[in-house]
Amino acid sequence: MEELARESISLLARSASHADPPRLGSFGAVFIMLKSALGAGLLNFPWAFQRAGGVSTAIGVELVSLVFLISGLVVLGYASSVSRQSTYQDVVREVCGRAAGQLCEVCFCFNLFVISVAFLVVVQDQLEKLCISLYETVTGSGEAEMPRHWYTDQRFALFIMCLFIILPLSIPKEIGIQKYTSVLGTLAATYLCVAVIVKYYLMDIHTSTTTPEHIQGLSSWVSMFSVVPTICFGFQCHEACIAIYSSMQNQKLLHWVLISGLSMLFCLLVYTLTGVYGFLTFGQDVASDILMSYPGNDVAMIISRLLFGISIVTIYPIILLLGRSVVLNLMLRVQRHRRGVVTHWFESRCRVLLTVAWITFTLLIAMFVPDMADVISVIGGISAFFIFIFPGLCLVSTMQTEDVSPRVRHLKGEPSILHDLHYKPQENLGTGERRFGPMCVLAASS
Repeated sequence: MEELARESISLLARSASHADPPRLGSFGAVFIMLKSALGAGLLNFPWAFQRAGGVSTAIGVELVSLVFLISGLVVLGYASSVSRQSTYQDVVREVCGRAAGQLCEVCFCFNLFVISVAFLVVVQDQLEKLCISLYETVTGSGEAEMPRHWYTDQRFALFIMCLFIILPLSIPKEIGIQKYTSVLGTLAATYLCVAVIVKYYLMDIHTSTTTPEHIQGLSSWVSMFSVVPTICFGFQCHEACIAIYSSMQNQKLLHWVLISGLSMLFCLLVYTLTGVYGFLTFGQDVASDILMSYPGNDVAMIISRLLFGISIVTIYPIILLLGRSVVLNLMLRVQRHRRGVVTHWFESRCRVLLTVAWITFTLLIAMFVPDMADVISVIGGISAFFIFIFPGLCLVSTMQTEDVSPRVRHLKGEPSILHDLHYKPQENLGTGERRFGPMCVLAASS
């Protein structure tokens, strides 16, 4: 998710770029981190538990991955404090160099594109189940008797939704609806977690097979590590964490470690409970999208499908907005370099063309993707750049340019270079002007 929150990146980055001091408290930071991580990735976790070879193995992989996930968040917060940048791409560019920053922008845009595909795949799956349940409710007939026409195909329904709902929501330059719908992804994920647990205990007989296909040997190791992309996609909130850190009142490193740890532990609880009970309910027959394993006439799961569907339809334009901004800014820079000026007409035309192209290509790919797990594996692979590779590059670069020992002392509450970055006046070598760090106003007020 999504999932990101990803829908809060633009708001946070915009607020962080203004002169107003950061005002985000601890509770707000944890909540936005949860919004960024909890979402559609939850649907794939029961299948990941089956793929890993059982509950104990999957939880073990989760715990090991959690160490690296939290470490990446801490490193990114540390790099943001050193570079004094408020977005992921700017931090990588400032700390690691221009080439790494350009690579980060490419990965960022491609990651958002594939996430958009995954969202449409989820919506398409839910449309299929909702159409079946609606037909059964209206006619009283079973799924096998449902007529198959082009206008009853879920792909046609997805096309209509993209044309009349998603496209109009995505064209505007800024999307204000995120202020009202950003919580839906977290609500849908929490509801699904509770529903899966309740459904398990309401079952009269548990007849599912939970014995792993590969008990030992090389195949078991391959199966175990094949679920890492699912875990990376589910816990991914690293793109948003720098904007969140830059908006916090308390930017001490130890406090950021606490925020990161609490957020990831709560996500671990939700993902693990859903994965465990979803796997125990369906065993080896669990679908890559857990909602597809439940019958279409299940009222509790119909509510869950509606929640996920509405949240994805409202979050998709925000994902498109973030990805479009990267390409649009590049096009505007090229136009400004060639013509010397960028007109409003040129900007509007490029924005509309990019929006239509983005929706068209993601829709075509989503229509012919046979399984959601295929999309998740791609997203998880790209997420590794934001979770492991770029934070590792930032850590290496900062260790080469900064004294590490004062930072370690700062964790214990002693003065450090990080303190100087926030409070020490700095001299502009070009103008001789002396200015204060970004936190001086907040320090003076406290």
